[in-house]
Amino acid sequence: MLAMPRSVPILLLSCLFVYGCAVNPVTGRNELAIIPESSEINIGSENFAPSRQMQGGDYTVDPKVTAYVNEVGQKLVAVSDRKLPYEFAVLNNSTPNAWALPGGKIAINRGLLLELNSEAELAAVLGHEIVHAAARHGARQMEKGMMLQGALIATGIAAGGSDYANLIVGGAQVAAGLIQTRYSREDEREADFYGMQYMSRSGYDPMAAVYLQETFVRLQENRSSNWLAGLFASHPPSLDRVQDNRVTLSRLPKGGKVGQEIYRQRIASLDRSRRAYENYDIGREYLQNDDAPKARAYAQEAIKIEPREAQFYALRGDTYYMQERYQDALADYSRAIERNDNYFYFYLQRGKTRKKLNLGEDAFADLEKSTRLLPTATAYNSMGELELSRGARQQAIQYFAEAAASNSQVGMQARTALLRLDFQNYARRYIEILIGLGPEGYLQARISNQAPVGLRNLQFLVRYPGPAGEGLQAVRTIAATIGPGQVYFAALELGPFKGATALNAIRIEITGADLLE
Repeated sequence: MLAMPRSVPILLLSCLFVYGCAVNPVTGRNELAIIPESSEINIGSENFAPSRQMQGGDYTVDPKVTAYVNEVGQKLVAVSDRKLPYEFAVLNNSTPNAWALPGGKIAINRGLLLELNSEAELAAVLGHEIVHAAARHGARQMEKGMMLQGALIATGIAAGGSDYANLIVGGAQVAAGLIQTRYSREDEREADFYGMQYMSRSGYDPMAAVYLQETFVRLQENRSSNWLAGLFASHPPSLDRVQDNRVTLSRLPKGGKVGQEIYRQRIASLDRSRRAYENYDIGREYLQNDDAPKARAYAQEAIKIEPREAQFYALRGDTYYMQERYQDALADYSRAIERNDNYFYFYLQRGKTRKKLNLGEDAFADLEKSTRLLPTATAYNSMGELELSRGARQQAIQYFAEAAASNSQVGMQARTALLRLDFQNYARRYIEILIGLGPEGYLQARISNQAPVGLRNLQFLVRYPGPAGEGLQAVRTIAATIGPGQVYFAALELGPFKGATALNAIRIEITGADLLE
C-alpha cells in the first residue's frame, strides 16, 4: 500500500495500518510513529561516532570536562520522560553548537561550553537536547522525509526494524544529514518547555534558560558568523521563545541551583587553553588562504600554550604538507596521533604524506584506518591510486567507485579514473543520450556530457527494428569535442521511423570515446 499512494490520506492510513499510533512519552499526544524505538536507538548508535568525527572529533585533552558534562546530563536524564541509552560527548570544535541524534546521543562543542556562565545554563542546553531526543523530534523529521519520498527504504530504514561534508561518502552521509536537522518552531518550543521542566525537577534554576535565550537573541542581532554557523543554524533564537520561556518560568517553583563558581572550576582547564584554540582557529584561516608560514606561527603559539592538543600538531603538519616538506609533515601527524589516536583526519593526512614519500604499504594502512573512523572520498581516491600503482586494477576500481559518490573535486578525479579504467561500465553513469525523431522521422540524439572530462570521438551502438521487425544495428561516432557539462545535438542518419512505438524499441549502448585531459 505504501509503494503507490493515491493521496496523502491513503498514505497516512496505510502507515497507521502498518505502524499504528503511539503516545509521545514527553507530550502525551497521540502521533504517527513510523520508526520503531529499536530502530531509532540503532540509528543514533550507528551514527554517533561518524557524526562526532566530522565535527572535529572528541575533545580529549581533559577528559574531566566530558565527565562533568555527562554528570550534569545524567541528572537531567534521571527526571526525563523517556528512558533511552543517553550518551554525552564534548566535541573539539570552536563553533558554539550542540545537537542530538535520535535515540539519545547528544554532543556539545567545546566552543559552546566557553560561552556558558553556569552549570544551570549547561543544564538548559542539555535539557533542550534531551527533549529533542526524548520527544522524537529528530525521528519525526526523518519520518517526514520518508513520507515525502513515499518509501521507507529511501532513508535506509527497514520496515521491520562538516567541514568535510562534501567529502563524506558511504553510510556516514546519513550522519551528515542527521546533525544538520532543522527543527520546527513547535519542536523548539517543546524542547524549551520540557527542558525547563527537567531543569526544575533536577534542582536547577530554570531562570538560566531564560537568560540563555536572551543572550542568544542579542548575539543573533550582532550576527556573529561563528554563532550563525552553529547553534543558531539549527536552533534559531527569537523574542517569542524568550517570552514563552518566561511564561513557563512563572509556572515552575522558584529558585534552584545556578552554579557559576562550580562551572568555572570544572571547565577551568578548557578556559586556560582558550587562547591556544583561538590561535589554532586563526592559523586554520591563514592556511585556507594559502599562507603556510603565518598558519605555522599560530600553530606553534597554540602548542606552547597547550602541548597536549593533537589538532595543533596536525595544523603545523598541514603547513609543512602545503610546502611539500613531507618529512616534517609526517613527524607532526605522528605527534598528533600519539596524542589522539581516534581521529580520522590525522590518519588521512599521514597516509597522504606517506604516499608522497612512496611509503605505499604504510600509506595504505593509514588511509584504511581513516576510513574506518570516517569514510571520505579523499582516502578512497588515494587508496585507489595506490592499488593502481601496484597493478591491482579491480581493487582500484572499487576504491575509485567509493570516492566517486562525492561531489567534491576529489570525487570528480575518481570519476575520471573510473572512466579511464572501465569506460563501458561507467560511461552510462555520466554520459546521457536521449533520442527523438526529426520532422521526417529520422533519428536525432541529445548527448549530455556529465563526466568531469571532455569527450571526443564518442562511439555508440544503435540497435533498432528493421522494416520487417528484424533486429538491426549501426555504429555511430560523434567526432566533435563535448566538454564537461556540455550538450551536443546530432543527426544519426537512421530512419525513417514511425511514432513512439518504433522509438521505444531503439536501444543505445556507448562503446568508446577519447577522454581529454
